[in-house]
Order: sequence, then C-alpha cells, then structure tokens
Amino acid sequence: MSPTLKIYNTLTRTKEAFTPLDPAQVRMYVCGPTVYDYAHIGNARPLIVFDVLYRLLRHLYGVAHVKYVRNITDVDDKINARAAERGITIRELTEETNRVFQNDVQALGCLAPDVQPRATEHIAQMIAIIERLIASGHAYAADGHVLFDVPSMPAYGQLSRRSLEDMRAGARVDVAPYKRGDMDFVLWKPSAANEPGWESPWGRGRPGWHIECSAMSWEHLGETFDIHGGGIDLVFPHHENEIAQSCCAFDQRVMANYWMHNGFLQVEGEKMSKSLGNFVTIHELLCTDKFGGRSWPGEVLRLAMLRTHYRQPIDWTVKALEEAEANLLAWHDHADFDSVDESEELPASIVNALCEDLNTAEVISQIHALNKSGQARALKKALQFLGVLNIEKFSRAARASDLQHDLSAETKTQIETLIADRLAARAAKNWAESDRIRDELAAMGVVLKDNKDGATTWELKR
Repeated sequence: MSPTLKIYNTLTRTKEAFTPLDPAQVRMYVCGPTVYDYAHIGNARPLIVFDVLYRLLRHLYGVAHVKYVRNITDVDDKINARAAERGITIRELTEETNRVFQNDVQALGCLAPDVQPRATEHIAQMIAIIERLIASGHAYAADGHVLFDVPSMPAYGQLSRRSLEDMRAGARVDVAPYKRGDMDFVLWKPSAANEPGWESPWGRGRPGWHIECSAMSWEHLGETFDIHGGGIDLVFPHHENEIAQSCCAFDQRVMANYWMHNGFLQVEGEKMSKSLGNFVTIHELLCTDKFGGRSWPGEVLRLAMLRTHYRQPIDWTVKALEEAEANLLAWHDHADFDSVDESEELPASIVNALCEDLNTAEVISQIHALNKSGQARALKKALQFLGVLNIEKFSRAARASDLQHDLSAETKTQIETLIADRLAARAAKNWAESDRIRDELAAMGVVLKDNKDGATTWELKR
C-alpha cells in the first residue's frame, strides 16, 4: 500500500493529505516561462521541484492517470520591448528563446509536461472568460481596456492573506483614469499598430498576463483542478488574480484545491540581480565558465537544487555545486549500474520521504544510506527516479563524439546552418549578431572553435 502524499497548501497554510478530485486523472498546472530572455537559475527551481512532484504523482497514481500542464507565455510587454530592442519579430524572439528553454529543461533532467500550451494559441478562451466576467458583473470595459472589478469579489486576497485595505496601502502605482478602483487589474488592453493584437469585442488588443493562465488551465484541466504550482513570488498578484478570474467566471469556490510554492533563491549569499553582476542563466551554467570558472552537468545543477527543501530559501553557491558533483561521482563509483535490473522497485524509504511534502533533503540522506550499504539495485532506481542518474565521467572528446553521433539529421542541419550564419555575420563585421548566434548554439550545448584558417569546428558537451 502506497503512503499518503502530504503537501503544504499555501491556500490553507497547513500540510494536508492530498486527495485528488479524480484519482483516474490527477491534474497539475505550473506557471512556465515568459520567453523574452534565457531562463535564470531562479527559474530552474520550480522546473525541478514540480518535475519531482510529477514523477511522484505518476508513481503513486500511474503514468496514464496524471496530467501536467506547464505554459509558455509568448505575448507580453517584455517580449514586445525585447523584440523591438533587437530589431526582430516577436515570433522570431519567442521561437529562439523557447528553443533555448526547452534545451535547458531537458539538460536539467526534467520530464516533458503532458501539455505545454502557448498563450497566443488560447486567445479565444481568454476572450470567452472575459465575456463571462463582464456578464456576471465582475469586469467592465473602459477606454479600450477591460478590467477585473476587485471589490466585486469579497474573497479576493484569500491566497496571499492580504486585505483590500492592506493592498491599497502597499500599492505604488498610478491609478489610470479608466479604472473604477485602484486595485482593479487589466484583463484586456488595446494594441498599437506595431504591437501584437487580436480582434475582440473591445477592439484590437491583447490579453493581460493573469488571464492567460486562467484560460490555459481551463482549456486543458477544467474549471477546477488539483494542484497549481509556481514560485513564491507569484502568490501576489499573479496567482491571486488567477483565482479571482477563474472562480468568478465559472462560479467555483476554488480554482485549484492545492497551491504549492517554492522558496526564493539567492546567489552566494546575495539577491540575484544584474546590477550586482551575479545574475546567471541556466544555459550559462551548462555551457560557459561564468560560474565557478567552469560549466556544470545538468545532473549536478539538479542535485544541488534538491539538497534544500523546496519551501526553504536556497543559497546557490559554487561550493554547493562542487559537493553535489562529488556526491554523484561517489555514488556512481560505488555501484555497478550495468548489472542492475530495470524492474527494480523504488525503495520505500525514497517514496516515504517524497510523500512528506517532497522532502528531497531526506531523499538524499536515504540515497547516501543506500550507497553506504552497497544496495546497488535500489541506489540506481533512486537516482533514476530523482533524475540524476546520467552524470558523465568520460573524457570531453568522448562525450562530444557520442553526443554528436546521437544527434538527429535535422538537429545537425540546424547547427550547421547557425554556424554558417555566424560566419556570414563575422564576415560582415556584425559582431552583435555573431555573438547572439554563438550564445544560441551554446544554449544547445554546442562549443565552437574558430581556427586560424577561418573555418569553425564544433562539438557538443553536456
């Protein structure tokens, strides 16, 4: 008999036994990236945390009985600004950035969600929700905008535990003249000619950020579902506003029964920021020597992230990565994985630890115990389940050769085309474009070597 999964519910501020709405289809939604730039290491934390939860749910309920949705936000003012800054189309920017994101997530050992919906593919659903909100008196159109009427929902603030008075006192934004109340938030806004836009009952425009997740979760998981996850920074206003939109549109008491949030991440004891020079992206950790003077395997990044309980703050340090790598190497050195039967059961100690609100710190303690006692079969299964099995110990050249051999013809062609484009940019002395292409290739794990004769060779590394 499987142990009871207990998770900390931000909505109730208690650890609760998990009871799905329908055990035949457990449903989870996690807020994904806004694809205007490469994802930073703070963004990696919810990716890894909720991947572990996804693996656990599949173990407890069966692979066919879990549906995991993680969205892609591909319409946003940050995207508009970045595309204009680079002089490329919004579609070009989002396609490039999403491709890098998918490569990063795969390198971190995350399973692909069952659905990765794009916001731009769900405009009709957003408009439908907004029409429902207007019809029920929870939203109003004004000056080409549509806004959610916050005072119309007495329970607003239930997730963040903030009263309307506290939120007003803490607000530091100018109140637009078309707003009825200072806390009302945008559901739809007009688009200028050079901005992405869609026809709607309120004119050509585009959605606000919050309505996107309400629409995508509704389309793929229904009016209510089991688990909604994300970083602690999303509790207010994003998740609070999602609840308001979805509950009022569908006349439901809750949007999701369980709300899970991972804690903040800082770098070497300080808040990560570009002004401090400690802002580091996932692909920089994987492919460059920016952090600690070297690149790091995805399994090392993943294990370092899981050493701290997901709800606690985490300090991202070179020392933590070095310790994680040392542990992985020791575990692989002390077991003959080639002889392990794939049908081996996941150790109960691992399942029990994960069922206690994803206690990955305890999981790692149990892995140490399995290693110390020489239980090779159980050790392999535990590492495999945690997503940290495949750390490479071969030479760089051997890894590059093996990885290149495994590439599809389509991917090889894509790499060669990008290299040719970079050479053309260098010949035209377009250094900014050359550097951009180099970074895109690096995000794919491609290492370039410019030879004296003007030719460029490449290899792959983890």
